[in-house]
Amino acid sequence: MYLCYVDESGDPGMVGSPSSHFALSALLVHESRWLTMLDAIRDFRRHLKAKYGLKMGEEIHAAAFITRPGELARIPKWHRLMILRDTLDFQASLDHVRIINVVADKSKRGATDEVFIQSWQRLIQRVHNAVSQGPLPQGHPENAMLFIDATDEPTLRELLRRMRRYNPVPNKGRPGYRQVLVTSIIEDPVHRDSNHAHFIQLADVNAYFLYQSFNPNAYIRKRTAHTFIRRLDPVLQRSSAPLHPLGIHVF
Repeated sequence: MYLCYVDESGDPGMVGSPSSHFALSALLVHESRWLTMLDAIRDFRRHLKAKYGLKMGEEIHAAAFITRPGELARIPKWHRLMILRDTLDFQASLDHVRIINVVADKSKRGATDEVFIQSWQRLIQRVHNAVSQGPLPQGHPENAMLFIDATDEPTLRELLRRMRRYNPVPNKGRPGYRQVLVTSIIEDPVHRDSNHAHFIQLADVNAYFLYQSFNPNAYIRKRTAHTFIRRLDPVLQRSSAPLHPLGIHVF
């Protein structure tokens, strides 16, 4: 069983939206490595506390770190960015995780496009492909469960249930469609409050820098941190988008 932690960055709206893109990032870890990874996260958090003064119970929330730090303003902004950089490097050092990324470029979408549904549909499909076909570290087909931060849960729940029963996928190199039912993702998506979920916090950082790689804010651009997504290179699931250098599915 794979546990798949997903977070979003940007806004899926097409009218009056403040964001040019909508990004989804999924972190997959096998159940057999979950406790090992949790222990590694706790060790990493101790490192952050010793190096930067980030308390063990304080949430790593990338957007807030940069623009709305609150009590974390006691940590210099540059150090807060370094915490986020180190969080990416920590994940890249692990040999038992994979990261799947999907980005909707809203400049290429129509005004009536349902960006939320289209983005999640593509992510779910790629999680299913990775889990059921590989290659993932365990090397054999398994199932997965989705764990999500705050999002439109009713719409996502309906989408996943539908994809288990009806999921036409365009044929490659020839006209028409084929049914690829998403049978490897079990149960409905499970909501986790990111403040109490270390794995969701990792996905949050990934989604943030995924978005920033397409539309960086002024501070991220100034610090050239729009390239930080590349730091995840060793753990990116490139089969999700073989033609993209980082395996990011952009549509």
